[in-house]
Parts: sequence; structure tokens; C-alpha cells
Amino acid sequence: MALQQLSQTADLLSEASRAKIDMWLKKYPAEQQRSAVIPALHIVQEQNQGWLTTELLDAVADYLALPKIAVYEVANFYSMFELSPVGRHKICVCSSISCMLCDNESIMQHLEKRLGIKMDETTQDGKFTLKRVECLAACRNAPVLQIGHQYHENLTPEKIDAILDGLE
Repeated sequence: MALQQLSQTADLLSEASRAKIDMWLKKYPAEQQRSAVIPALHIVQEQNQGWLTTELLDAVADYLALPKIAVYEVANFYSMFELSPVGRHKICVCSSISCMLCDNESIMQHLEKRLGIKMDETTQDGKFTLKRVECLAACRNAPVLQIGHQYHENLTPEKIDAILDGLE
């Protein structure tokens, strides 16, 4: 990698992020940097308040010595990566068949009404983003939503109100 390009990457990726990515790289053979794309994107997205810019995607590609398209493909495919700003609390609502059968539609409607936004929108104050996701793998306790790294299961409108009231 050219010295100038390496310097730009260093400026975009924090020292802490590079250290975390390096820990992931050690888990794979040297020629398999591509295996670290998903964890690297998670790390960099967290560094950037929950979303990835094109410049950060490029920096990850440069840092992993991969073609930019290899990183873009992953970031665009998986719903856990955000390519535009999100609220401080991203609320992911499961839309799998199990949640559908347990009336996740009324859960989504309640969230939209309570927050005054539709799915894939962010509140004016930047506090909440609503996102419909394919599956949160918690079918047994449907309907389910995820806020940050925490799952909330067996949802009712009352539970949702208590959860939202408890957030900063």
C-alpha cells in the first residue's frame, strides 16, 4: 500500500479500531484478510456512531489490502451495516415468519405511532431509528426487537413503552 494511502487510512481508522481489527486478523491465515471484513466493519461502524461512510469502507478495504468492492459487497448485503446516519438507539424489529405469526405488525405500528416515524426513518431529535430486519433468531419468544446488543422478547405495546421510557 502506498505510504500516502496508508496515512489516510490511519487517519480514518482510530488506533483502537486498528488494534481490534488486528486481533481479528490474527485469527486467520495471512492470505485470508477477507475473513475479517465483517468484524472490521462492525468495529469501524461502532467507531463512527453506528454508520459507515464511503471513506470508512475504503479505509477498511485499504487496511485489509482488499479491493474496495469486496468490502462494499459485504456492507451492502448485510442489514446490520448502516450506510447512512442512524439514531442513538437503532430499534431493529424482526419480520420473520415466527414474529409475523405473533403479530409483529401491531408492534411495528405501535412503534411508528409512539415515535412519530415510519420504518427506516429516524426521529427529528436523532434519538431513534426504526429498522425492519429479516430475522433476529429468537423465534421462541416472538415478537422480538433488538436495541443495540440487547434483545427484547415477547413484546406487547406496554413492554415497548416501558423499554422506550427507560432509554436516555
